[in-house]
Amino acid sequence: MSPYQLNDYAMALRAVGEIIQDYDSDKLFPALGFGAKLPPDGRVSHEFPLNGNLQNPYCSGIEGVLEAYYQSLKTVRLYGPTHFSPVINHVARYASAVTDGSQYFILLIISDGVITDMAQTKESIVNAASLPMSIIIVGVGPAEFDEMIELDGDEERISSQGRYAERDIVQFVPFRDYIDRRGNHILSMARLAKEVLAEIPDQFLSYMRTRGIKPGPLPPPYTPCPPPAIHPLHTRRI
Repeated sequence: MSPYQLNDYAMALRAVGEIIQDYDSDKLFPALGFGAKLPPDGRVSHEFPLNGNLQNPYCSGIEGVLEAYYQSLKTVRLYGPTHFSPVINHVARYASAVTDGSQYFILLIISDGVITDMAQTKESIVNAASLPMSIIIVGVGPAEFDEMIELDGDEERISSQGRYAERDIVQFVPFRDYIDRRGNHILSMARLAKEVLAEIPDQFLSYMRTRGIKPGPLPPPYTPCPPPAIHPLHTRRI
């Protein structure tokens, strides 16, 4: 697939995903879609596997996610409204099962629409703030992203029904701010990835510190094995 044929969704996914995937040991990623009518009955779904496999939504590497994304575009019909809470809750269910610091989850949401379940999304974020997870939101297209900026929580901590998020776990960036008008996609995507991932280290450390989770012991230093002994060959004249 040529990088020059990628749309904004795919460009953002590749720019961020190619960095994130290096921190995942097996590089298997569950990829979910939302806001579409699914075959065969046209049911609107806000949480469906891009590869169409409910039992195994995992894709191999970012290239696998991109392939599943493009295949899904051939079978589903994009349809509003835009709900964030179902996919946030989906990841939160997995994160809630890990309390020992052995795993940290990152949810990447790429969307071009106005959030239509803002109250539910805020509640989901407040709940997720106590879990080992962060949320990255990349807004694509010309829409106003006021709701997504609010979710970022840099100016004011997110709250829902009188409860405030334990910590800031959301980073939002508008994709259009990182489009290089001179056509240098590599440079602009590098800038996007840097900005998107800027808050992840602090968010990760804030969770570990508040839970009193300390780094494990360092692995023993690598000692290369000595080369095998080479014995001279004994030849015999026949």
